[in-house]
Order: sequence, then C-alpha cells, then structure tokens
Amino acid sequence: MAGIVGYGAFVPRNRIRAEEIAHQWGKDPATIQRGLLLKEKSVPGRDEDTITISVAAGRSALARAGVDPQRVGALYIGSESHPYAVKPSGTVVIEALGIGPDVHVADFEFACKAGTEAMFVALGLVESKRVDYAMGIGADTSQGAPGDALEFSASAGGAAFLFGRDNLLADCVDALSYTTDTPDFWRREGEFYPRHGGRFTGEPAYFKHVLGATERMLERTGLKPSDFRYAVFHMPNGKFPLRAGKQLGFTMEQMETGCGSPGRASCSAPIRATR
Repeated sequence: MAGIVGYGAFVPRNRIRAEEIAHQWGKDPATIQRGLLLKEKSVPGRDEDTITISVAAGRSALARAGVDPQRVGALYIGSESHPYAVKPSGTVVIEALGIGPDVHVADFEFACKAGTEAMFVALGLVESKRVDYAMGIGADTSQGAPGDALEFSASAGGAAFLFGRDNLLADCVDALSYTTDTPDFWRREGEFYPRHGGRFTGEPAYFKHVLGATERMLERTGLKPSDFRYAVFHMPNGKFPLRAGKQLGFTMEQMETGCGSPGRASCSAPIRATR
C-alpha cells in the first residue's frame, strides 16, 4: 500500500485581521465575522510567492521523511497563483530541493482543487510503482479584488506531501475526484483578480461538490462518519465546512481541529489517513 511518508507546511508570518479590512471599506466588522467566521488571514511578504512557499514546505517534507531528494521521481505543484504565466514553478522548486534532473514535473491549475490534484497524481504514480517517491504540493498567494468578499479570505500558504511505499506515516486508503463544469470562480488571462459567481458559490458550487465527493467516498469504502476521528473539509470561509459536515453526519468534535482557501468547480473527497 502507498501512503504519505513525509509532509511539510509553510505559512507566511504576516497577518491582517478581518476587522482591519472591514474598516478600510466602511463595513461592519461584526457582520463580516458572523458571516464568514474568519478572524485574520496570512499575507505574503514581498519576497514570498508560490515558489518560495513550495520550497519551504517541500524541504520540511523531505527532512521529515529522511528521503534522498534524488529518489523523488515526480513533483507536482497545484496553485491558482503561479508567479509565471509561461514557465513552470516546478522546475525552480526541484532545483532548490536537489531533485532531478531525472524527474517528471508539472504545474497544475484548478483553483482550490489544484493542490489535491497534485496529490492525486503523485499518489497514483507511487501506487503503480512507476516511481519510488512522488511529491504533491499545494501552494498559493491568492488575490481578492479590493472590497470583494475574497479579500477577507484569500490568503497565502502551502503544504507538501511526499508519497512512497515504505515507512508510511499514513496509509492512503482511497481517493476520489468529483468534477463538473460549474463556472462560479474564474480569472481570464491578463486580469489581476479572480471573479466569482456570488450567490452560486455556496449552492450549487461548494455544497454540491463537497457533499457529492464525500457521500461517494463513504459509499465506496463502506465507511460512515462515526468511523473517523477527524474530518476536514474545504474552507473558503468558516461557515461552509461546518454546515457541510453537519449535513453529512459529522460532529463538531470531529471537525473542530480543521475549522479553525477559494475555487469551487470541483472537490476531492478527503483521503482517510490511519496511523
């Protein structure tokens, strides 16, 4: 069985509180916090972008796994904010991590699902024994237009997961992708800020996909919500994941660790991890 052998994360130190953004645009901070359940967000420094975040997270994953970087046969980065329109982020990252040049690299773009798409493909290559180790990274320095709801939630950070078949930290029991063309989040070439469908962001976009993916995962594995200690759902704000989890039958205690990022058109069901 394949699974996670190393992981790492990086979040910029800079923060801005939701109430500061609200004051800037003459909005009521209390209303914003009640509506989004968000207190603050991370802000990238002038020298931080998707590439630097990926490098920091990837270094931690390799160090935790104790794996020689030269044994990594594939690396994929999913992001909605790659710094270059034409030039892969992954080539810079492998150089910084000491991986390659005998390595398969690709950048993914799929709004907030891009990171889990990178993990999905990395896991598949390891399961097929095409490579010994593969890394999937999700990283972003997301933008929100001034005054838009996304300005309160679009932030910066990243996580890297190294997949292998030996010395597993967590087994990956199953993975599932639920995908439709639901155009409620997009950014055309040349536009600086992404746009979203407003009221369509919740239903059908978020809830149709999160509920659909999770229900199919539970059906396929024969598991039920009570079989899990923790459950973490996609968090474009604080309210949506709590509502989705409640509808699926998960308790607040199961979700409190995760509920504490925007794209809507697709969702990957959570991968069940067991120690």
